Amino acid sequence: MGLLTGKKGIVFGIANERSYAYFIAQKLIEQGAEVGFTYLPIGKMEHRVAKAAETLGVDDPWLVPCDANSDESLDEVFSNWEADRGTLDFVVHSIAFADKNYLRADMFHKTPRDVYRNAVDTSAFTLVAMSQRAMPLMQKTDANKTQPGGAIINLSYYGGEKVAPGYNVMGIAKACLEHTTRYLAYELGQPDRNIRVNCISAGPFKTLAGAGVGGMDKMIEYQEWTSPMKRCNSGEEVGDTAVYLLSDLSSGVTGETIHVDCGFSTVGVPPHKEE
Repeated sequence: MGLLTGKKGIVFGIANERSYAYFIAQKLIEQGAEVGFTYLPIGKMEHRVAKAAETLGVDDPWLVPCDANSDESLDEVFSNWEADRGTLDFVVHSIAFADKNYLRADMFHKTPRDVYRNAVDTSAFTLVAMSQRAMPLMQKTDANKTQPGGAIINLSYYGGEKVAPGYNVMGIAKACLEHTTRYLAYELGQPDRNIRVNCISAGPFKTLAGAGVGGMDKMIEYQEWTSPMKRCNSGEEVGDTAVYLLSDLSSGVTGETIHVDCGFSTVGVPPHKEE
C-alpha cells in the first residue's frame, strides 16, 4: 500500500522527461496513485507526453489535449475525466508561459501589455480556472472515495518573491500564482469543501520552459554556490514533496508555499567569495 493508493488525479504540464511535472507524476505513481495526463495540442506535444507516460510505466494513459487558456478546452478535460473516472482527488498545476523575448536582462521595463497579461493568465489564472472545474468532482464520492475533498498543488520559483534578473514578467506571474494559492486555500478549505491548495517553490531547473529564461545557467550556478546544501534540488525531491502535499500526511496543511531549493531561499546575504 502506497501513500496515494486509491487516489486519482490529473497532472497538467508534462512536456518531457525533464519537467518537474514528470518527476511529480513518477513519485505519485510509485505511491499508488492513478494519474491522468494532458498535453498542449501543438506540434509534437502529444507524442512527447505519451512517451513520458510510457517511461513511467503507464501503458494506456488517460491522455487528453488541453489549452489551459481556453475555458472550452478546460471544460472538456474535466468533463471527460468525470465521464471516465467519476471522482477526482488531486490536480497538479505545472504550467507557465511568458514570451522569452522579454525574459532577458534589462527587458522587464519594456514588457508590453499583452505579454504581461498573457504571462499572468497562463501562469496564474489557469490555477483558478482549473480549481473551479475540479471542485465539484472533488466533492463527489464513490465506493473508493467516501469523504468529499481533495488537494491541488502548483509550481513556483523564488523569482516570485525576490528579483531574479532575467526572470522578469515570469516573476510577476509567479507572485500572482502564490497569492492565488492562498486565496483559493481560504475559500476551498471550508468544511463543506475540504480542498487543500498548496504551492511548491522549486529551484531553477532546465525544463523546456526554463530553457527560455535568460541566464538560467547562472541562476543554477548561483544556487549551488549560495544554498546551505551547496547544490540544486533534484526533480525527485520536488516529486517527493508533491506526494506529501497530495497525501493524507499533510491533511492540516493548506495555503502554503513550500520551498524545495536546498535552503537557497533562506539565505539573505550570500557567502563571501574566496580570494
